[in-house]
Amino acid sequence: MLILGIETSCDETSAALVEDGNNILSSTIATQLDLLKKYGGVVPEVAARRHAELIGYVIKEALNTGKKTLDDVDAVAVTSRQGLIGCLMVGVAAAKSISYARQIPLIGLHHIEGHIFANILSNPDLPIPHIALTVSGGHNMLVHVKRNCRYEVLGATLDDAAGEAFDKIAKFLGLDFPGGPVIDRLSKQGNRKAFAFPRPMIRSKELDFSFSGLKTSVINMFKEKIANGESLPLSDIAASFQEAVVDTLVAKTIRAVEEKNAKVVSVTGGVSANTRLREVFTETCKKKGIQVFFPKLSLCTDNAAMIAAAGYARMKMGERSDLRLNVFPNAPLGG
Repeated sequence: MLILGIETSCDETSAALVEDGNNILSSTIATQLDLLKKYGGVVPEVAARRHAELIGYVIKEALNTGKKTLDDVDAVAVTSRQGLIGCLMVGVAAAKSISYARQIPLIGLHHIEGHIFANILSNPDLPIPHIALTVSGGHNMLVHVKRNCRYEVLGATLDDAAGEAFDKIAKFLGLDFPGGPVIDRLSKQGNRKAFAFPRPMIRSKELDFSFSGLKTSVINMFKEKIANGESLPLSDIAASFQEAVVDTLVAKTIRAVEEKNAKVVSVTGGVSANTRLREVFTETCKKKGIQVFFPKLSLCTDNAAMIAAAGYARMKMGERSDLRLNVFPNAPLGG
């Protein structure tokens, strides 16, 4: 079965062809990096307009790269839940048009479920059940994947997500956008113990995340040191800040593992590409006898291949959407 996936939840316009849920024939992603750097982040209306300009070309490129036509496509899967409303509408409108014109099934999906399937797509032997940490610019979520497409949300973002905190701190320090990769690279030159930044909610029994306090702590420290005429090595600030984020993410995930008596961890989302995060998760899970899995780097950020893979799984369960499919920017992860 050949699924055409479409993903436009934020700033990536993506289309992909995935065969039988695990064979990626093509994965096309058009970024908005030029706009992101110009405005210092995502401007929802601007992002939606760019999606509208690009969506047709991206779908055509995915078909051409996969050496297929719409006649070969058996179903179309699209992100319809969780994201920026205008951006979601562009992808859903395109998917509906294809579904109606070709008379093929339509499947609307939750963005976070897509990220969960990015790791399943990268690691076909990933055991279920497992604990999934999805960590990105807009979301942090701890999910107990109980069985295929069946989830229990254990914790979520209360304010700034980890990726958002990376971007904001990078902007404050005068670094390039997006902040995550820049801070990751800069941290390699710094001292992770130079500054004792807080680990937000790390002692709380709750599994939710909050990074706004950490962000404020970094900014206040920086301003205080500058006011006192002290020079501050940016690499040390970046390394210490990153370490606080990583420690928090790992500690919360391990607590979820212990609560659910799980043996497997899946780390996914854009921030899962962070080298220090992967390093600490690998070391910690090895010590505790836990298996840990990460997606391929090409599947960490938003992409349509993960949506197609999730769509295939939902199709096998007999699920379909109709042409009344709507978008829900803040929908909970169901299932």
